[in-house]
Amino acid sequence: MVIKMFESILVVCTGNICRSPIAERLLRRSLPVKKVDSAGVGALVDKPADDSAMRIADKHGLSLEGHKARQFSASLGRQYQLILVMEQQQLEQVSKVAPEARGKTMLLGHWLGGKEIPDPYRKSDEAFDSVYQLIDLACQCWTEKLGK
Repeated sequence: MVIKMFESILVVCTGNICRSPIAERLLRRSLPVKKVDSAGVGALVDKPADDSAMRIADKHGLSLEGHKARQFSASLGRQYQLILVMEQQQLEQVSKVAPEARGKTMLLGHWLGGKEIPDPYRKSDEAFDSVYQLIDLACQCWTEKLGK
């Protein structure tokens, strides 16, 4: 089943410096005609992507260059047709900030059996690599469902 109705996607994590920038860039690469951005529910506003996230992404041929963290808000949520979060807790935070966004907010790991994507912040490169692979797999599933 291909879902064609989503033309804009916002990926949300906590700080918007590790997981969501990776997912944003992966989805942008695989869905070039769609608008894809990211934000955080507790964003480290204007900070670049985390050094470890950049290093692991580079290793996989993905650049996080130029990323700047931004805070999720109700007005930001209204600009996107689909909001993808990493954890159930973020889904609840998004719903609290923007109740009208609840119906269009889903886990990035939805197609992986509703799997949550753990936060690798301040953990080892091995942890980052494992999270990167999980995000990549989840993004591949969304790409299939959303149809290039």
